[in-house]
Amino acid sequence: MSGRRLIAAGAAALLLPTAALMTTQASSAYVEPSVSAVDQSAPAVAARAAKTKISIQVLPQIAQYGKRPASANAAKAPVLVSVKPRKKNTVVTLQSSTGSSWKKAGKAKTDKAGKVRFLAAASKGGKALNYRAVVGKASSPVVNTAAWVKPSFSDEFAGKSLSGAWEHRVPDYNPAGNRYCSRGGSQAVSVSKGTARISVIKDPARSDKCAAKRNGKVTGRFAYRLNGHISTMNAYSFTYGVAAARIKFPATQGQHGSFWMQPTTSYPKSYSPLDAGAEIDVIEYFGPKSGPKSAMGLTCFTYHWSSTGQRIKTGNWIKGTKNYLANKKDDWFKAYHVFSVEWTPSAYIFRIDGQETWRSTVGISGQPQFAILSLLSSDYELDHLGSEKKLPQHMYVDWIRVWDN
Repeated sequence: MSGRRLIAAGAAALLLPTAALMTTQASSAYVEPSVSAVDQSAPAVAARAAKTKISIQVLPQIAQYGKRPASANAAKAPVLVSVKPRKKNTVVTLQSSTGSSWKKAGKAKTDKAGKVRFLAAASKGGKALNYRAVVGKASSPVVNTAAWVKPSFSDEFAGKSLSGAWEHRVPDYNPAGNRYCSRGGSQAVSVSKGTARISVIKDPARSDKCAAKRNGKVTGRFAYRLNGHISTMNAYSFTYGVAAARIKFPATQGQHGSFWMQPTTSYPKSYSPLDAGAEIDVIEYFGPKSGPKSAMGLTCFTYHWSSTGQRIKTGNWIKGTKNYLANKKDDWFKAYHVFSVEWTPSAYIFRIDGQETWRSTVGISGQPQFAILSLLSSDYELDHLGSEKKLPQHMYVDWIRVWDN
């Protein structure tokens, strides 16, 4: 079997960093590989160094910009360092070790918030690595990558078809989802050269036209469409951890590509997200000209039901998305980027290639969630595509992984 295959973890639990802090609730526990401490060196250390506080957190392999498909094992693990007192241009040295000796793994200066991000290896020869950050004579506690070496779920889309973890969703036209003119279909998904191609194509079963509406008004008549829309609902779900997917989006408006999650529960309208779960939209891309200019078409959202049966929406367009591009020539449809969410009992933290874009402490799901990949053509956006000669449209997914803690 190819090394680029799906991995579904068994009963064996992931190893956790020995220096990790634990946050617990009555219903669950989540371990975050992050530590913070005051340097407590020998008395010979200068007083100034003793006052330096360094916190460090190591994340899974969720950073991998590139124009071509690549092995998920080659992705980098962000190491986040924060130094107090907070000031710009403090020199931080990152050190790594697999035993008793330390080697330099990187060197950088802090931003004005006293923070710096390194991109480092998650393992060496299959073994976890230890990391620490050094400022002058002060050093952070040691963290290791053991929790992230082996994902609990991984699919790199080897072969020529989807693995058994995936199933096609919403095979019927869906007016309730603003998709009276489109439905999910297996013909809109293909696998080749290590990627899943999630598409919008004309529905071969329909030759007539559909009247698409926006805010109750007809915006035009368009060909019916098939959407690529797949999930792991009946094969894999998880509660708390980090989920990531490496994606390249289409270059036009008229459909939106998404990596998102829904709960395995029935999602009733009468329970809190702790009991009923929530919809977690890790990333949505509506096209380069959609939304405010600073967002460049990207959004993050969460949805849940209140105890009174009202649907609550949290999130918005992502601000300053140019800051997350690799260079001036980069764009979300020109190259692959890793979009991820870190989900704990108290927060969602969204990132692009390891850089935080937004976090929320509202509507936190306490239920198992399953992954969804889709390119959906909702009725309200069909007129943005212009000519239907621009069909098909494609979103490419290089890999998807989950580290379930």
